[in-house]
Formats: sequence, C-alpha cells, structure tokens
Amino acid sequence: MHILHVVGARPNFMKAAPVMRALASCDSVRQTLVHTGQHYDTNMSEVFFQQLDIPEPDINLEVGSGSHAWQTAQIMSSFESVALDSKPDLVLVYGDVNSTVATALVCAKMLIPVGHVEAGLRSFDRTMPEEINRLLTDQIADLLFTPSSDADENLLREGVSSEKIHLVGNVMIDTLVHLVPKALDRWSAQHSPWKLERFGLVTLHRPSNVDHPDQISSIINALIDISHQLPLIFPIHPRTRQRLEDLKFSTQNSRLHLTDPLSYLDFLALQCHATLVITDSGGIQEETTYLGVPCLTVRQNTERPVTITLGTNILVGQDMRRLKAEVRQILSGDWKQGQKIPFWDGQTARRIAETIVSWQFRS
Repeated sequence: MHILHVVGARPNFMKAAPVMRALASCDSVRQTLVHTGQHYDTNMSEVFFQQLDIPEPDINLEVGSGSHAWQTAQIMSSFESVALDSKPDLVLVYGDVNSTVATALVCAKMLIPVGHVEAGLRSFDRTMPEEINRLLTDQIADLLFTPSSDADENLLREGVSSEKIHLVGNVMIDTLVHLVPKALDRWSAQHSPWKLERFGLVTLHRPSNVDHPDQISSIINALIDISHQLPLIFPIHPRTRQRLEDLKFSTQNSRLHLTDPLSYLDFLALQCHATLVITDSGGIQEETTYLGVPCLTVRQNTERPVTITLGTNILVGQDMRRLKAEVRQILSGDWKQGQKIPFWDGQTARRIAETIVSWQFRS
C-alpha cells in the first residue's frame, strides 16, 4: 500500500510526523511525504527536522505564497502530476490549509481515496478561509479522523456517513507528548535571559487582531496594562512588529517583552512554565489544555470548543475589559482546571494507522 502524506505548512509537518512513525511499523505500507510549499519558512531547515524528529519531504512542489485562489489552483495543478506518477492507494491530508482542500479536490477527481486528519472541526464562521477548507475537504474525504466527539457530531449533522468517521483523538498531542521532554531539557537556557519566576505568554497572528490599527492598538494597550500585574513574553511575527512600528507603539515602560519568533521547542518550554497564555491560535488552545495551563483566546469563535467545555480555555472575544478581568481572576488563583479529554493521550497516530490497515483489507 502506497500512502502519500501532503503537508503545506509547518504545523502540518508536526501532525504528519507521528502518523508516519506509526505507519512505518506496518510491513505492507510504503510512504511518501509531499510538501506543497504553501508556506515558505526560512526556519524550515535541517535543524527543524532534526529537533522535532520530523522526516524531510520527498517532494517539494515549491508553490509559494499568493492569493487563496491562485495558491489553491497552483497546488492542484502541481499535485496532479505527482498523483499521476506515484499512483497512491491513499492520500492523507492534514488540518485546514489551502494545500489540504486543493489536494483533496484533485484526488476526488482522480478517484484516489483521501483521509483527512483533524476532520470535523468547525468555527461556524465562513469568513475564515480555513472554515471553507474544512467543510469542502470533509465532504469529499473517504476516511475522516476526528479529534473529539463534537467533530463527529458536526460531520453527522452535515450528512457524512458514520462509516467514514473515526474518532481517534488529537494527533498534535502525540507530537506534544513526544517533544515535552526535549523542551524541558532546554528550559534552563531558555529561562536565563528572562529571569522571571512568573510570566504570561502571548501569541497573536490572525488578521482580525493584527491588521486593523484600532484593534491591534486596543490589544497592545490591554497587554501593557496586564504586564504591570504579570510580565508578558510576546514572540512577535515580523508582520505584527511592522504594524506596531507603523503605529509608533512603545512598550519601553512596561513589562511586555517583545521577542523574535521562537522555535517550537523553546516556545513549548515557555508554555509549560507559563502562568497563563493569551493567544488566537487554534493549536495553542489544544496544547494549553493538555498541559493544564490557563488559556485566554482573543477570538469571537473557536473550532475547538472542547478546549472550553472540558479544557482550560476561555474565549474572551475582542473585549479587552473581559481579557483583563479574566487575567485578574487567574492571578487570584480562581481558574478552571480543566480535565483530561478522551483520546488525547499520545496514541492517536497508532489508532490512525490501525484504522488505515483495517480499511485497506476491507477495500
């Protein structure tokens, strides 16, 4: 059985890695890793692959950035020839990036079975390109690997056959479990520059938060206020930093520490030791829930509601008064502890591999 794994962005590699490790133990499986090049990342270097135990891609389509329509079309055109040459028995796609839906569409036209890892997540906000990618991919995939029961419910409500749906858990937690020991080994070196016993960790990247001057100004002012109660470490994307420079923001008199983007291991080490995390990232909502760290999400919605109902996550929207009030609540020691989420146990990739092998013999 030949399986093609298709990844388009750095987080996709981290989801594919444990699945590839699990499938490597299956004698009948041959694997190929295809990187569409959707997100070019200068940090996607040999060190990245070595540190995170992630295989380097066998094929790189080098599509690059562009509008959503252009990028999706380029990926479809480039991937079609790969599929024709390699003749895969199954294509696995990950998450909700443009590469995921583009690849799934090509496979549907060519009658190649598709498995979607992280299926069924919904924000119910169709202004998000990721939501469109999720909806379309799940309608044409043959195997839908879901991270939580709410994802199953979403798919069933949308008319997806229950036979296609497999509740396996969250594969990103597999990577987290695998890498926490490495991250903790780096903590003393990571901790020394800050010399902070307690701190909050901030990560913001969504256009709705950083691309509008009024909104980013409101957020930064709130973070400066919060930093007087709790020092904040903010690894900041160059684009976000440029927005702040354009607005002539100064954080010199606060304890809001802006730093360059960090490697995953360094960021994970900070997450493990943070008093709280302020974010708009979906993946970090999951990681903080597993780590038992309070998380405040600066978004109007989330495609990961289980992190709210069972986890440590609180959705504060874009209400900065609410954000500051929730920080005060956490610092007072009164915050929801969360609980273990079923199947978020580091064994998701094994369950995916077992499902694929079983499906192979039924096909």
